[in-house]
Amino acid sequence: MGDSFPDIKSVVVRVITNKPVRKTPYQVKGVFMRQYPDEDIIPMLDGSYRDRYLYPRVQVKILNEQIYLIGIHEGVDSVMSLYEKLESLDFGNITFDIEDCDVETANNQFTPSDQLVHYRFITPWVALNHMTGGKYKFLTNQEKPSYLNKLLGQNIIFLANEVGISLKDDILTKVKVSSLFPKPVDDNKWGAFMGEFKTNFILPNYIGVGNGITRGFGTVYGALNTDSIPFDKKTINKDSKEDSEDFDDTEGVDSISASDVPKPKRKRYVKSKKKRFDSKDKQGGSKKPHRKKKKFSNKNRRKSKEHYNKPKRKTPRHGHVINEDFDIEHDGGNVRNKSSSDQIDEQRFNTEKHHKKQHKF
Repeated sequence: MGDSFPDIKSVVVRVITNKPVRKTPYQVKGVFMRQYPDEDIIPMLDGSYRDRYLYPRVQVKILNEQIYLIGIHEGVDSVMSLYEKLESLDFGNITFDIEDCDVETANNQFTPSDQLVHYRFITPWVALNHMTGGKYKFLTNQEKPSYLNKLLGQNIIFLANEVGISLKDDILTKVKVSSLFPKPVDDNKWGAFMGEFKTNFILPNYIGVGNGITRGFGTVYGALNTDSIPFDKKTINKDSKEDSEDFDDTEGVDSISASDVPKPKRKRYVKSKKKRFDSKDKQGGSKKPHRKKKKFSNKNRRKSKEHYNKPKRKTPRHGHVINEDFDIEHDGGNVRNKSSSDQIDEQRFNTEKHHKKQHKF
């Protein structure tokens, strides 16, 4: 893979506070938007660029009760600009003083590699959604690992397309999960796995892969990269040594071609406007013909009433194979249902103005 690729940069900023951060990334983003409304990072957080970037260029995560800011490609400069201004974060009921920030930058990310690179999921990888989950449950245990390999390959090809990488060679993947039985995530009927994988593609540390990226799911860490900002260095190094012996480089590797994965279409969120007609046509001046009201017999009235009183059928939700709308965040790496207290806190720390921005589509 000796082709030339654009130099795509990434940055990871670990914000060191004077006390543990037990807030959700959603709440952290709300404080950023309230305290730094004029910063370039705000449109990256409030959903303004949804129609421009299907994959979020700025990601906020809470790992080990610390705030992590990840900037990718177009989001690098805005992350660097914000962290230099951070002094404190006021959540209303508690204020965190910023004592320091660890910063790690990387070049030449999102490029193919001549060798398989080892990564670990430090938060659950949500590989299965409504569509893929239905297919997965009918596979045998012998077929499931290969299916997960190909799903991860699709995830990686999606990332490559999003940042402008044109792949000519196949993506190789091998996933090793702790259990072939996925853990359910919230009420979405998604399925999540913990584990590790190898691929011939360079990924920045701490980015999200799969579904639920903006909720903190699918966070990856280069298990063999000991010079980067650690999530839990002792645990990662220990697990890497234990698993390296039975995680062979070539056995069980699957390949997927970029041509087999269709590029997702960007949706333009435009409010539909209903046309209203005056009694006279604007061009010809003719009056709009009046429709005669349909007369109903008592029998027809009953049928019509029964028709409109029938419960409306719910439109089925269609899962996306690769990505999703990035509108909500998740705290840390635990898979759990969002409690009512979490929802109340999110409303408290996200103003109505910014909340509308996040959901303006």
